Amino acid sequence: MRQIIALGGGGFSMEPENPLLDEYILRQSGKENPKVCYVPTATGDSDICIKWFYDFFEKQKCQPSHLSLFKPPTRDIERFILDKDIIYVGGGNTKNLLALWKEWGLDKILRKAWDQGIVLAGISAGSICWFEEGVTDSYGDKLEPLTCLGFLKGSNCPHYDGEAERRPAYHELLASDKIKPGIAADDGVAIHFIEEEVRRI
Repeated sequence: MRQIIALGGGGFSMEPENPLLDEYILRQSGKENPKVCYVPTATGDSDICIKWFYDFFEKQKCQPSHLSLFKPPTRDIERFILDKDIIYVGGGNTKNLLALWKEWGLDKILRKAWDQGIVLAGISAGSICWFEEGVTDSYGDKLEPLTCLGFLKGSNCPHYDGEAERRPAYHELLASDKIKPGIAADDGVAIHFIEEEVRRI
């Protein structure tokens, strides 16, 4: 079963006092003690974001780890990823994330992980990346469309209510046919896809 859980905002990095979304992600693996790998590429493998991840997930019933592309834990990244039950992608700069993933072949590895039933999850950039297109601020202060991995059809806009310019920007891009129709998510909302279909919000 192929699953993707796309967060508009929230989770350990935005709402550490509210564990509900991250606890939901953990339950979807069906494992009592799932292996959870955090991928902080979009922040340039920020040490503080990695710390926040461990601060939360070390208190949960799981086995946390992270994948840094700046300090890889192993030469065999594919084996490292395919050994996990959940891949959790952090927010940040989506364009840089995609460029680095393609350089390292991580885009293809994650596709294989998804096809093998490993749960893919992420917030903001880690939500946009799974769709055909996303609304991003990766280029600077203006929100623009960005071509992404295409595991899921259509477009995605996170932080729909959390950033004042998100809603009008997404509407304008849709109205002018600059981005494919899709789904937006407010902060604190997760969209759970099973086999490319929305199963739960």
